[in-house]
Amino acid sequence: MSTIKEKWTSDNIPDLDGKVIIVTGGNSGLGFETVKLLAQKGAEVVLACRSVEKGEAAKSTIGKIKGQITVMKLDLASLENIKEFVNRFKAKYKRLDILFNNAGIMTTPYGLTKDGLEQQQGVNHFGHFALTALLFDLLKATKGSRVVNTSSTAHKFGKMDFSNLLYENGKGYTPMNAYRRSKLENLLFTYEMQRRIEKEGFDIKVLAAHPGTARTEIGRYAEKQLWFKLFKPLIMLATHHSAYDGALSQIRAGVDADAKGGEYYGPDGFMEQKGNPVVVKSNEASHNEQDAEQLWIESEKLTGVTFDIQKITIN
Repeated sequence: MSTIKEKWTSDNIPDLDGKVIIVTGGNSGLGFETVKLLAQKGAEVVLACRSVEKGEAAKSTIGKIKGQITVMKLDLASLENIKEFVNRFKAKYKRLDILFNNAGIMTTPYGLTKDGLEQQQGVNHFGHFALTALLFDLLKATKGSRVVNTSSTAHKFGKMDFSNLLYENGKGYTPMNAYRRSKLENLLFTYEMQRRIEKEGFDIKVLAAHPGTARTEIGRYAEKQLWFKLFKPLIMLATHHSAYDGALSQIRAGVDADAKGGEYYGPDGFMEQKGNPVVVKSNEASHNEQDAEQLWIESEKLTGVTFDIQKITIN
C-alpha cells in the first residue's frame, strides 16, 4: 500500500467499454451511485433489484450515459428468484467482469425470507452466497473478474454463534446484532472465497468494502428506534458523507488496477466514518478461518447450493 495519501475519485475510474457488471440493490443509495458511475465510464451494467419499477425509475433518473443499463428483477430473499435471475442473465450474457454484492437491509424487525431464513442474514449474506455461486462459472470464464462484497464497520461488533445462527423463532434476536452478524459474514465469505480461489489458481479477485456512515435509505428502520432518536444529532453530524462518497470504496475495490484479492476498502477519516477510499483493516473475528469454513458449510446447507469453486451443484 502506498504511503502517499492521494485522493481517489470517480476520475480514477478507468474506461469500462466492453465490461459487463452486476450491481445488486442498484436502484438506490450506494448501488445507484455505483451503477451511474460505472455506466458513465462505458460499462454495460445490470441494475439488479427487487422492484423492476423502482429500477426503471433509477435508470430514468440517471439518464443518458456512455454505457448501458439493463434493469433485471432480483429478490435476494427468494432462492427461487435468485436462480431465475441467474438463468435470465446467462441467457443474455456470456461474461461477468464484476459482481457487486451491494444490496442489503439493516436493523429490521425479526422476520424470515421466503425460504425461512432470518431475513437480515438471508438477504445480506445467504442470498449473495447463492448468487455468487450460481454465477461463478461466468466469473471463471472472464479474465480478471472480481467480486466485491459490501460490509460495514458494524462487523466489528458482530458475533458468530453456530448453535443459534438464525435466531430460531426469534431467540436472542435484536435488529442490530443480526445486522452486525450479517456484516461479519460478508467478510468471512470474502476471505474464505479468496483463499479457495487462490488454491485453485483462478484469475478472480474477491474484495470487500464499506461506505463509512453514508446517508442512504438502508437506515430507515434504525431511525425508528429509541437509541437513534436519542443520538440523532451526533449521528447526523457523523454521517455527513453522501451516498456518492460512500460508493467510492466499493467502486475502487472493483476497478482499481492495483487492488489485490482479499483487500478491504473504506474511508480513511476518523473511525472510517468518511473520507477518501483506501485499504482498511477488518477485525480479528473476520479472519477466523474456522468460522469461515463453518459458515461456508452452513451456507451451502441452508441455500441448497454446493459451492465447491470447481463445480457448482444445486441440491
